Amino acid sequence: MTTPTSIHRLKIALQDIKPPIWRRLEVPSNSTLADLHQHIQTAFMWFDCHLHDFDVDGTTYGIDDGEGWGDPPIDESTVRLSEVADAGTTLTYTYDFGDNWRHRIEVEAVEPVDSGATYPRCTGGRRSAPPEDVGGPWGYPQFVEAVTDPKHPGHDDQVAWFGRDDFDPSYFDMDGINEALDLSSGHTAPRRR
Repeated sequence: MTTPTSIHRLKIALQDIKPPIWRRLEVPSNSTLADLHQHIQTAFMWFDCHLHDFDVDGTTYGIDDGEGWGDPPIDESTVRLSEVADAGTTLTYTYDFGDNWRHRIEVEAVEPVDSGATYPRCTGGRRSAPPEDVGGPWGYPQFVEAVTDPKHPGHDDQVAWFGRDDFDPSYFDMDGINEALDLSSGHTAPRRR
């Protein structure tokens, strides 16, 4: 990728979830939608083990699953964020078509690169992201209720499924997300904020 001259500041919020779960990311404007997919996966601490797509004004971008159900999406690796999303644009990113995690992506601003910053970076957010395969916006509240209440009849099953009993739905770890973004983006130098 060529050196970016601008960044897109994005607010990415899960839909159909209360209280809100969101992340604010700054990504190079010359990122492809495939790059953005990876940044979202990292920011929500997911494992990229399900299909996904982007919807921008009724046009679908993603990867062709080869199943032949309808027209394939436009290849997300060939489209740059700057080509489809100016400041004020809203995109939808859907991850895991079974759980149907829909993310509203608002392009809050397009700004010059800060020469002292490392991109991509997370600059804000709220709450823990739901675990993979928890049942989408409908199953997540039931998971939280069971895993956080030792007296809940489903507590032991949910803890066994999740693998631990310390899930805190209110926890947000911006430093951890930025470390993960560094690793996934191949940064080797210490992060400059």
